[in-house]
Amino acid sequence: MTEHVEGKLLIIGGAEDKKNECKILKRFVEESGGRESRITVLTAATEYPLQVGTEYHALFLELGAKEVQVLDVSDRIQANRQGIENEFEKSTGIFFTGGDQLRITGLLGGTLLGRKLQQLYQNGIIIAGTSAGASVMSDTMIVGGEAGTAKKNTLSMAPGLGLLRSVVVDQHFAQRGRIGRLLSAISQNPYVLGVGIDEDTAILVQSDASFSVIGSNTVTVVDASTSTTTNVSETTPGQSLVLSPILMHVLSEGYGFDLKQRVSLL
Repeated sequence: MTEHVEGKLLIIGGAEDKKNECKILKRFVEESGGRESRITVLTAATEYPLQVGTEYHALFLELGAKEVQVLDVSDRIQANRQGIENEFEKSTGIFFTGGDQLRITGLLGGTLLGRKLQQLYQNGIIIAGTSAGASVMSDTMIVGGEAGTAKKNTLSMAPGLGLLRSVVVDQHFAQRGRIGRLLSAISQNPYVLGVGIDEDTAILVQSDASFSVIGSNTVTVVDASTSTTTNVSETTPGQSLVLSPILMHVLSEGYGFDLKQRVSLL
């Protein structure tokens, strides 16, 4: 499911609470070292890096982080700048904002900065992402597709950052009715687990590939690895999907899931 790594992932379904208890963001600060945490916010996904970066900078300091730096990578030249990896020398946690997931992979893929992030994760750092920053965590990501009914060829997918293997993540899940497009995604390779994360909800993935749920809503895990019936290779574009049987887990805070054994953790 994953290569052996020491790091953790905090994958957030978007629209996390930023005004009240801030449970998810507070947990990120704690996992980054609490009062000793040094957080780097990457705004590559957003078209409004100054506004978004300023908001998270203030939030993380308010939640107890020792230091917060905002790094806006606006082009691949900057992501390949000699010495950019030194920007992370003291970082104990890295946070990807929301926006457009293709901006993240398009700017960072294959660059010095992209390779540095992989190294940091393997060596034990926590990497978090919300909304688009959540989608990029897996090796294959959803970049577009219709909500509602599962149909063939209404889905756009692309390579992600590859921090989480054999999993595809969708965000704003229940709020935007994305069960159909997650099923369409896993139908293309039923070995891949589908993980749909609701707003103000996150999964904290440990180095052993198990995760716990944090937040106010739910996480949906869809496993089609034992399916025996599918029309994915036979349907014409736009035709409704057949995929049967599938196993679905709906989990809330206090529950978890083992991505290797494919079982829920109670």
